Amino acid sequence: MPTDPRDLINRSPMSRFQWGIVAVMVGLNALDGFDVLSISFASPGIAHDWGINRAALGVVLSMELIGMSLGSILLGGVADRVGRRHTILGCLPVMAVGMLGASSAHNVLALCLWRVLTGIGIGGMLAATNAAVSEAASAARSSLCVVLMAAGYPLGAVIGGSISALLLQHANWPIVFQFGALVTLGFVPLVWLFAPESIPFEMQRRGPHTLARINATLARMGHPPVSALPPVVDTLPKAPLTALFSPGLARLTILMTVAYFAHLMSFYFILKWTPKIVVDMGFAPASAAGVLVWTNIGGTVGAVLFGLLTIRVPLRPMTIAVMVLSVVLIVAFGHGQAGLGMMAAMAAATGFFTNAGIVGLYALIARDFPTPVRATATGFAIGVGRGGSALAPALAGFMFANGVGLQAVAIVMATGSLIALLALAALPAGASLRTNFKA
Repeated sequence: MPTDPRDLINRSPMSRFQWGIVAVMVGLNALDGFDVLSISFASPGIAHDWGINRAALGVVLSMELIGMSLGSILLGGVADRVGRRHTILGCLPVMAVGMLGASSAHNVLALCLWRVLTGIGIGGMLAATNAAVSEAASAARSSLCVVLMAAGYPLGAVIGGSISALLLQHANWPIVFQFGALVTLGFVPLVWLFAPESIPFEMQRRGPHTLARINATLARMGHPPVSALPPVVDTLPKAPLTALFSPGLARLTILMTVAYFAHLMSFYFILKWTPKIVVDMGFAPASAAGVLVWTNIGGTVGAVLFGLLTIRVPLRPMTIAVMVLSVVLIVAFGHGQAGLGMMAAMAAATGFFTNAGIVGLYALIARDFPTPVRATATGFAIGVGRGGSALAPALAGFMFANGVGLQAVAIVMATGSLIALLALAALPAGASLRTNFKA
C-alpha cells in the first residue's frame, strides 16, 4: 500500500465521503451561478423602477464581475496560504452581506457597490473550490469531478432562476437578492461539517498536528492511517503569483488566462443580456427569467456530458471542439427567433456549448497547475478573465444603445470563443505541464 496520503487518494476508488466533498463544492458553485445571475433576473424590474437605459444597465450588470476579478486575484493566493476551507468559510458571509445590501439599494451607485462586494466573495470562493475538488478526487476521476463542480454553475442558475420566476410573480426584484442571501448563509454549516481541508494542502503547510489532521481525513475517506509523512517536495513559493510567470509556467499561465478571458466575453453576453432581449421582444420579465433558465438547463446538460466524455476523450481537443461550436451557436443566437419557444430552444443550445467550454477550462487549470499555486492560478485566470469580461455586458449595452442590431452584436461577441480556441490550440502538447517547486 502507498504510504504517501496523496498516493492513497490518487490510486484508490473514491469513497462516499469524497463524493460528498465534491457534492458540497457543486453546491457552492451552484450558489455562485445563482448569485452572479441574480442581477440578470432582477434587471428588467430595476430598469423599470429606476428608468435607466441600456447603457447604464450594462454597467450595473458588469459590477459583480469586477468584484470577482478583485476577489479571485487577491484571495486565490490566500487560499494557497491559509487553506481552501478557511477561504471558502470567509467568503460565504461576504457574499451574503453583498446580496442583502443589493436588495436594499435605492440607486445605481449603491447597487454597484453591493454587487462589487458580492463579486469579491464569489471570486475568492471560486479559486478555492476548484483546488479543493481537484485535491479531494482520485487521479482517475479528477477531471470528471472538476467538471461536475463547474456544472454546478448552470444548475444553480436553473434552480435559482425557477424560484426567481415564481418569486417575481408575487414580489418585486429585491426578493431575488434576499433569497440568495439566505441560501448563501445556509452553506456555512455544510462546509464546516463536510469539507475538511485538502490533504495535499495540509502536506504543504506542515505543522505540529498535520499528521493527526491528515489521518482524521483519511479515516473519513475510508483509508488506513499513515505513520509518517514523506519529505516535502512541493513547497509554497514566497510569491505564488510571481511563480505563475516562472519559466516552467509562464506560457501556460498566459494562454490559459487569455482563453478564459476571451471565452467569458462570449459567455457573459448570453447570460447577462438574454432577459432584456426577451423583454424587448414584448414578453413579461417572468418569461425572460424562464428563457434564461433554459439557457442554463442547456449549460448543465453540456457540462455533465462533457464531464462523462473526459473519461474517454482527451480534455484539450474536446474543449477546443466545443469552443468551435460555441462560436457557431452565438452567431445563430443573434439571428433572432420568431417566438418565445424558439428563443428558449436556441438559448438552451447556446448555453450547452458555451458552458461546456467553461468547464473544460476549469478542468485544464486544475489538471495542469501544481498544488502550491493551483488556487493562485485559478484565481488569476478567473480574476483577469472575469474582470476583463465585465466589458462584455457594457460593450453590448453600448452597441445596443447606439443602434447596432442583435445580429451584429452577437457576431462581435462570438469572437471571444474564437480567440479562446486559438489560445488552447497554442498550448504545448502533453496532458500536463506540472512542475515542482523545490524547497
